[in-house]
Amino acid sequence: MSETAVTTVHEAYSFACMRCGYGWEQAYEIEHHVDGSNNDFVIYKANGERVPSPLSKPTCTNCDGHLVRIMRSGRVSTVQQLLQSQYETAGHAEDGEAREREAVGAPAAAPAAAEHHWHLSDLLHPFHRK
Repeated sequence: MSETAVTTVHEAYSFACMRCGYGWEQAYEIEHHVDGSNNDFVIYKANGERVPSPLSKPTCTNCDGHLVRIMRSGRVSTVQQLLQSQYETAGHAEDGEAREREAVGAPAAAPAAAEHHWHLSDLLHPFHRK
């Protein structure tokens, strides 16, 4: 049976694991084919390798859980950028407070953690409706 690639489409999705709270994004090449019997079928590729459809049974890349929310691309990176800017702003405020403590001879505060461990609630917070 011969087959021909009809079209290749590039799509990306954001994923959030409802089990562990991990969030990630993945881009896919989606090849639409027609086989010799004129039946359509689709092949998904991520990073050049064939993968199962992310829409049928997504798997968390952190905990291998299958309770995964699929969103349009950019959602995870947007939240990560928002969180990063909040922590950078908080870091600058902490630097100013440390200088004030030094000026008056007060003891220094404990250093903030270098990396923030974010949770599912951090990722989903922008999606909550009021």
